[in-house]
Amino acid sequence: MAAGRQSARGLVETYLVRIEAIDRSGPRLNSVLELNPDALAIADALDAERRAQGPRGPLHGIPILLKGNIDTADRMQTTAGSLALAGSIAPQDAFIVQRLRQAGALILGKANLSEWANFRSSRSSSGWSSQGGLTRNPYALDRSGCGSSTGSGVAVAADLCVAAVGTETDGSITCPAAVNGIVGVKPTLGLLSRSGVIPIAHSQDTAGPMARTVTDAAILLGVLAGVDARDPATALSNTDRSPINDYTRFLDPNGLRGARVGVARQYFGKHPQVDAVIEAGLAVMRGLGAEVLDLAAPLPDDEIGEHEIEVLLYEFKADLDVYLAGLGPEAPVKSMADVIAFNDAHANLVMPFFGQERMLQAQAKGPLTEEVYLNALAASKRLAGAEGIDKALTAQQLDAIVAPTTGPAWPIDLVNGDHYGGSCTTPAAVAGYPHITVPAGFVFGLPVGLSFFAGVWSEPTLLRLAYAFEQATQARRAPAFLPMVNLAGEGR
Repeated sequence: MAAGRQSARGLVETYLVRIEAIDRSGPRLNSVLELNPDALAIADALDAERRAQGPRGPLHGIPILLKGNIDTADRMQTTAGSLALAGSIAPQDAFIVQRLRQAGALILGKANLSEWANFRSSRSSSGWSSQGGLTRNPYALDRSGCGSSTGSGVAVAADLCVAAVGTETDGSITCPAAVNGIVGVKPTLGLLSRSGVIPIAHSQDTAGPMARTVTDAAILLGVLAGVDARDPATALSNTDRSPINDYTRFLDPNGLRGARVGVARQYFGKHPQVDAVIEAGLAVMRGLGAEVLDLAAPLPDDEIGEHEIEVLLYEFKADLDVYLAGLGPEAPVKSMADVIAFNDAHANLVMPFFGQERMLQAQAKGPLTEEVYLNALAASKRLAGAEGIDKALTAQQLDAIVAPTTGPAWPIDLVNGDHYGGSCTTPAAVAGYPHITVPAGFVFGLPVGLSFFAGVWSEPTLLRLAYAFEQATQARRAPAFLPMVNLAGEGR
């Protein structure tokens, strides 16, 4: 683009053709929920601006997809994949969308997702929404793309956009990134604004970049980060501990030299071939000069779980009611109670495979002043943070903790729901700490991700480590859109 051999319009046209060819026909990945009807006009304006005065920055004219729960005040809907919000137009852009537009990024469309960010039912199938249908993994079309940022992960992996923005409460960026063979960054809570994002829970929700390389993810993270008056948590990011917006300056191919990395062995043992991929990755780290040692004690993952779900149920009701009330009088639903009633009235369309028991549980909760909620919130934060990640890092003077992100993608099963193969996402998610997953290898042609996580505001360290690992391994391969896994192929 800088040399004039490519334009924003050319990129948009290329992606529109590719989306039609492999997302809406051919393999039918079904990862794109909606395209921006103004994309070509916006591209023309950005190209004219580039010719007249140069680019605003590295994202000028670059097509980006947004998860379908992120507000855009344009001709696109924001629905969280639910027919209950069909036709809902946000009153203003999410703050992170404002940041993207200011940087000259081109919003190509909205990505499909697990409906209501995968928190409607405990028996859900990742990547299915009543508005968008089912999204498929591009490495094996009968496999899950994981959730809830399924469409964002699949679209990036299949090269239907340059990068995408997902959201995570617990695993919803990092899991789809791992099983789709891309880089996912779940930032420190408060680095990116949550305003204008359909919520699950304010104590854990965050948006984050999903990209094919650590470099692209770092560029996108820097654009998205910023202090927003509508989200008080972002005021904490405006400190000396949080660098200002250019995260690419931390990308160092020698970044693992001298690093101390702790291995969370409790997340091994779920799948022997996944373990073998991660062990090979640890050997690479040692070869690059890192000191790799096992954690002296496991993280209190199991103890966190019961408290976490209590917090999420309380906050889901409170936060969603606030979001829906802010849509204005023309909104199709105005509360979680309205959503539940809509789902009941349209059960054949909205609940053909799984129900809404999470919503029913959340609706039964009281206000956020209740002692049950406050105790659960305090316990979960303490276990995940002070007595979990912080304690592990301090005890062994570690720069980061590493683990397999999750198992390989499982077969889609709309009858029984998801079959997760283990996950390391909970401690960082509950503590509100950053977590990066990077492609590490393959099991029978299915991607396996390696996770790096550490304490609050440690994005620079994690990006440095992840970049060095990525540059040394070059583990990512483009998907082949196979109808199913080739079991006669490579097993690693």
